[in-house]
Amino acid sequence: MTTTVEAIYEDGVLKLAKPLSLADKTPVKVTIQTDIEREAWLKASQDSLMKVWDNDADDIFNELLKR
Repeated sequence: MTTTVEAIYEDGVLKLAKPLSLADKTPVKVTIQTDIEREAWLKASQDSLMKVWDNDADDIFNELLKR
């Protein structure tokens, strides 16, 4: 099961915004992604997508769709 939860890091401890429905001592893996990193990845993804889709070569497809 994969679950994404919000948390705050404070005094060396991750504090979850909401409790999880896990049994005590359930082993888990934690991946840390800060909002700054997330925004950077989203921007990089958007820039890459625009390079692929926003080009003159695609104009021919727009013309074909009009017919």
